[in-house]
Amino acid sequence: MNYENGAAVLIGDRVDLGGGMTGVVVAVIDTGDFSAGYAAKEWSYLRAGILVESSQAGVVHYPGAWAGLVLLGRADAGSRDH
Repeated sequence: MNYENGAAVLIGDRVDLGGGMTGVVVAVIDTGDFSAGYAAKEWSYLRAGILVESSQAGVVHYPGAWAGLVLLGRADAGSRDH
């Protein structure tokens, strides 16, 4: 899954969800990348898309391309858990 600008969505990305909500990408289901605490066996039934954890909205599944997310910042490469 990619952002509107073509950049790939990665685990740990800080994103703007719209409506004043922000979150962190905790899973990229398409590539099989899941953060600690988000086991593939529990979420892979969704088959595609990403999971974003937001303090305002909880865990949100975005099943398709782009979905209006705006990248606010990348996580440090050392902080990602594949």
